[in-house]
Amino acid sequence: MFSDFSFDGVLSFLDTGLLNWSWWQIVLFTLATTHITIAGVTIYLHRHQAHRALDLHPLVSHFFRAWLWLGTGMVTKEWAAIHRKHHAKCETAEDPHSPQTWGIRKVLLEGAELYRVEAANTETISKYGHGTPDDWIERKLYTPYSQLGIFLTLAINVALFGVIGLTVFAIQMIWIPVTAAGIINGLGHYRGYRSFDSPDASTNLLPWGIIIGGEELHNNHHAYPTSARLSNKWYEFDIGWMYIRIFEMLGLARVKKIAPVAKLVAARSSIDLEAVQAVIHHRYDVMANYTRSLRKACAEEAHRLMSANHSGAGAVAGAKSWLHENTGQWSAEQRAKLGEVMAASEALRKLVEMRDELNLLWGKSNATREQLVQQLTQWCARAEASGVRALQEMALRLRSYSAATPA
Repeated sequence: MFSDFSFDGVLSFLDTGLLNWSWWQIVLFTLATTHITIAGVTIYLHRHQAHRALDLHPLVSHFFRAWLWLGTGMVTKEWAAIHRKHHAKCETAEDPHSPQTWGIRKVLLEGAELYRVEAANTETISKYGHGTPDDWIERKLYTPYSQLGIFLTLAINVALFGVIGLTVFAIQMIWIPVTAAGIINGLGHYRGYRSFDSPDASTNLLPWGIIIGGEELHNNHHAYPTSARLSNKWYEFDIGWMYIRIFEMLGLARVKKIAPVAKLVAARSSIDLEAVQAVIHHRYDVMANYTRSLRKACAEEAHRLMSANHSGAGAVAGAKSWLHENTGQWSAEQRAKLGEVMAASEALRKLVEMRDELNLLWGKSNATREQLVQQLTQWCARAEASGVRALQEMALRLRSYSAATPA
């Protein structure tokens, strides 16, 4: 039975494995498997399990469960619970992985370790892990033997490719810790552009969400956490959403919710309940436009004051990089300079103060409908009488929002 066994045969097997593939085939295999892992994280763990933005057919759902067990060792209940806590406690000391509290270096380099620490917190899992799979295979295999899948993947890689399978395995294992635990949780709350003025530090890393399955559009996600689609602007692309739409067309998924797309109609002559509901519904679009208006107004005021050799021109010019940001993100130094900026420009003072007042509108959960209509009516009236073009244009826009969301 051992007649075909030879030392040279063993060396040949270790060198090439069962497939005897060339280097470029192995590279393509590695990229394909890591991309499927990313798709599983964003579609199954994130959008389906953590946020219930879509339903998946049991075949698709279990394929991703099995794949992630093999490729990451992550437990669905733990992942969903930790992510839900991140949203509930975002940028606070209780956030499991915010670079605003932990520091960007720690989240980038030790993001996976932060995940493991929080996964050991039974209170987090109990409080935030509801509604995740609790069937026989989850209880008997995936959860208690979460690391077994990783060892099976190692064995498969070595069997298929020989010694180079160790490199393939290493890349597969670091893919999620680097891209998700590090880049998304770290840089996605530290650097990038913001389409929406959400009450956290989330950013979009790129307008094209391909490498990390669409998760690059992280600010969009924090603005609308329960949306199955992470892209929002016309120039943004979310490959995870593309896969979801394909599943949907094949009858393998059902989208439950997507982020609203603002629709403007002819401006109303007066504010009514529908207008208030439309403004609140599209509040992130409202504040995104307000941010752009404030940034533009600050630049114009800086130019005007410099032309007039005004003593406050320098302070206003320096505020161009931060005045438009959410006030909660201002540093102590920036707050100290605010008085000088507002003293130099009456227009900027009104813009900043009225932005804060507008933000309060959707924070007043105890206000009656009549009170909300009155408050928005008064805000628009003051804006129109302010003499500040940016405020007048904003009042017109608020009167034009439609509660209906275009498809």
